[in-house]
Amino acid sequence: MTDVEDTFYTEDRWQNWIGRVAEEELDPENEDSARLLLNLQDDAAIAVAKIINAYEDGRLDEEAAVEELAGVRDIVLDDVDLDDEEKRMLVDGVQTSLVCVFYAAEEYIAAGPTEDGTIEEYVHAAADAEANEDLDAALGYLVQAGTRIVDGDELDIALVEDLEYGLVSEWVNGLDSLQSAMSDPEVVEEDED
Repeated sequence: MTDVEDTFYTEDRWQNWIGRVAEEELDPENEDSARLLLNLQDDAAIAVAKIINAYEDGRLDEEAAVEELAGVRDIVLDDVDLDDEEKRMLVDGVQTSLVCVFYAAEEYIAAGPTEDGTIEEYVHAAADAEANEDLDAALGYLVQAGTRIVDGDELDIALVEDLEYGLVSEWVNGLDSLQSAMSDPEVVEEDED
């Protein structure tokens, strides 16, 4: 463990968010519901950004950073205990969005940012791969795009508007949270109204 911070993210923190999801009347069309789900996603992305920053600052070595990422991933991507099936599906969408965030962070720490291609080219390549039902390739392209985002390149969220709804659009949505987190890794308040 590191003396940088006791932990970057905890099971309790995740469960507090899940508890809020369980208590709320969720309607994805409702702005407050959408904000709660986005805050849940952004909060996990902020933890990832803090781990990357600790690695870049030399407060964590590669092995420790990858271990910290794995710990957060295990918490966030674990099965969620919610009785309401619709709420489970909404949280599952958040978890799906975050999959690419974790892989991109690990790739960045292990190999640095990709030198080839732009974020836009990777997003289009991922969409083409998804259309050809090659989801591994689609994820791979977006992981590379994610390393560029961590390195400071800008993801134009308007790209999402051109995408068919599916895994690629979910993953790009996660990368948007990562971009926000990298530019402003402040904690999302759990008790926001």
